[in-house]
Amino acid sequence: MEILTGNELISGATVYLDVSGTWVEDLQSARIFSKEESAERDAALAATKGTGRVISLEIEEVTQEQGRIVPKRLRERIRAAGPTAPLTLNGEIYDRQHLGEDGHVSI
Repeated sequence: MEILTGNELISGATVYLDVSGTWVEDLQSARIFSKEESAERDAALAATKGTGRVISLEIEEVTQEQGRIVPKRLRERIRAAGPTAPLTLNGEIYDRQHLGEDGHVSI
């Protein structure tokens, strides 16, 4: 099983392609592609590359555990959860980056 992930260009947010073809921040909303759906996955990658709005596109292998999507690589689990330590500047804590103003990226 695989999902598509990348970073939204404007905000840098980690995003995942959902079943409607929209890029969203929630890993649990990601579309899961089976090995038999590689043509659909590759078409979604090509369409996204054409927009220039999502960069660093990757195919990530995942499993499902107790109904939840779990990336196989530690790197992707960290990207999905956000920073492993609080980011601070002058005592102010910052959250992870989020999608740009319009709130979504469609292909």
